[in-house]
Amino acid sequence: MVEGSAWQLLDPSAQELLEAGRARSLTWARDRVFWSRTVAAGGYVGSALAFALLLPSGRTFSVPQFVVLTVAYALAMRVQFEIGPGFAIATEVVFVPMLFVLPGRLVPLAVLLGLLAGQLPDLALRRAPPASLANAAASGWVALAPAAVMVAAGEPGATPQRIPLLLAVLVAQFAGDFASSAAREMSALSVRPRALLGVMKWVFGVDALLAPVGFLAAVAARDSVIGLLLPLPLLLLLRWFAVERRAGLDSAVELSYAYRGTALLLGDVIEADDAYTADHSRDVVSLTLGVADALGLSPQERRYAEFTAMLHDVGKIRIPDSILQKPGPLTPDEREVIETHVVIGQDLLTKVGGMLGHVGHLVRSCHERWDGAGYPDGLAGEEIPRISRIVACCDAYSAMTTDRPYRKALSIRAARQELAACAGGQFDPTVVESLLALIPADDVSTV
Repeated sequence: MVEGSAWQLLDPSAQELLEAGRARSLTWARDRVFWSRTVAAGGYVGSALAFALLLPSGRTFSVPQFVVLTVAYALAMRVQFEIGPGFAIATEVVFVPMLFVLPGRLVPLAVLLGLLAGQLPDLALRRAPPASLANAAASGWVALAPAAVMVAAGEPGATPQRIPLLLAVLVAQFAGDFASSAAREMSALSVRPRALLGVMKWVFGVDALLAPVGFLAAVAARDSVIGLLLPLPLLLLLRWFAVERRAGLDSAVELSYAYRGTALLLGDVIEADDAYTADHSRDVVSLTLGVADALGLSPQERRYAEFTAMLHDVGKIRIPDSILQKPGPLTPDEREVIETHVVIGQDLLTKVGGMLGHVGHLVRSCHERWDGAGYPDGLAGEEIPRISRIVACCDAYSAMTTDRPYRKALSIRAARQELAACAGGQFDPTVVESLLALIPADDVSTV
């Protein structure tokens, strides 16, 4: 569920990772990815069979327990939800009872059968190709290391005294899961393990929280096989939440695109009214993003900075062309009129609301000065929002290096000198330093 404004849910980097993950889940069976998954699946099938045939086990095999846990694992496979930039599956509430109830040598086989059975609904409804079975089987490698730990520990039953063993199993599971996933992703998509860790930490967090529930089910199963069904209500609840969360994320992504589309539409309106303003705004956007990256702005702040740079002149659509395009200096009255464009811009964006409404107050402050001599509010220093200080400096540089009806553009060298001279007066010195590091030192190229 999305609380408040949906755009607050996703920062741009998270949105990009989410969309990339969704796209990859729809196109995995292509070329290199397909063969990587197929080899991983074949390796796991062989390993599961080897475990079942070769490893010793002192635990009694129960057909009802095996069937119940395998079917439960297949059902848990259907409970997939997006968390962070990746996906998590609620199989931990079934996997932990498998480890403490089934013979350790049969756990990988039960996981394999559960993974394959979990794909059957999609195959029956033709929502996935038959080759998706290989993709499912390839994810089974997570079961091998925990099962080996249980066999090595003598396969004790689930009791409160075995919580340290549960922790050891989790460590083995996370290590094996990361190693196998990293190998598959490296071979299929050249994803480095360090990059994968940022996604998998969310998955590990979900598994760590669900593991105690599975352990309690294993304790209850010592008295009756019905105890293995205890996680079922939780799975149904998680399934419900997963559907709600996906709908919320879909809304957040769509709304983010809507805001960008609105910003681009407003940019088109500006361009139709004043070609200079449109070209100038694009230059300011490029410079602003460069400075934002140099100053280490967060992904969300970077998005605000982009929109502020894109729309900092939007209020000029209500300024008469006779003033905007006057081929000479402005009179004091004309200057007073044109200075209202930042307030007009804020009013326009506030009426749009949401993210653009928030950007409105940043647009309002784009002509404030570090020394307090700017307009419309006479803010000074840190009172001015940092994004507005960035846009103000980039705006001024772009204006200086662009031809206008009443003057020729300054050279890049002259503009750099002017920026340096105004640092600490008109502009934030830190922003000036970052901008000067981005632009050429002379006129060998243009920005």
